[in-house]
Amino acid sequence: MRSLVACWRVVRLMVHLLHGLMVVALRFPTLAPTQQQARVQAWSLALLRHAGIRLVVQGQPAVQGPVMLVANHISWLDIPVLHAARYCRFISKSDVQGWPLIGALATAAGTLYIERSSRRDAMRMVRAMQKSLEDGEVLAVFPEGTTGDGRTLLPFHANLLQAALEAQAPVQPVGLRFVERATGEVCFYPSYQGDETLVGSVWRTLSCPAIDAVVHFGRPELAGERDRRAWAQHLHQVVDALRKG
Repeated sequence: MRSLVACWRVVRLMVHLLHGLMVVALRFPTLAPTQQQARVQAWSLALLRHAGIRLVVQGQPAVQGPVMLVANHISWLDIPVLHAARYCRFISKSDVQGWPLIGALATAAGTLYIERSSRRDAMRMVRAMQKSLEDGEVLAVFPEGTTGDGRTLLPFHANLLQAALEAQAPVQPVGLRFVERATGEVCFYPSYQGDETLVGSVWRTLSCPAIDAVVHFGRPELAGERDRRAWAQHLHQVVDALRKG
């Protein structure tokens, strides 16, 4: 029965992805930025619904920018989950831009791309992030730099906070977790790490019982007198507490 449910969800997701690509190609050029953002959020909510996942929001997401969301990273689902809770522009590795379907959708959603192996590109990205914040936008980063197992929180890379320091913009910590709807227990089905394939993680997620994606927003905060390393360590503690509920 679970395999049949997963197959049905796969079909619905593929149709949803193709529909999103069509909207991006045909409708986005005619829409204002605020309309595009609303479309991205609605599309992300629908994607979770097709995957059998319910969104649960705790706390209050920032009403407007400038603000940088700092979240833990568990799954391939984290980006649509955050988009569904609050539209934001993500910072992503450059090779995502070339992925079939996903790259086009990510670009349309306003993703900023960085070449992680290039120090010069990292400096360019900080300037681009700073400008976005100064323009009043909402950015989102995963300072762990990769997905974890959902059980422990990896160290935060402090360099991603430099743009918020330069723009004197607040950071809002966010804790993500997935829970089984029937039991309320933490669910690790959507986790994606190590040598695991994306296909395997997707199939396991779509085959599992109903789950909730919980997004716990903390209070926005400014750096104050802290440098980026001290701020990153503090945010690590806050996000760790938020993801545990």
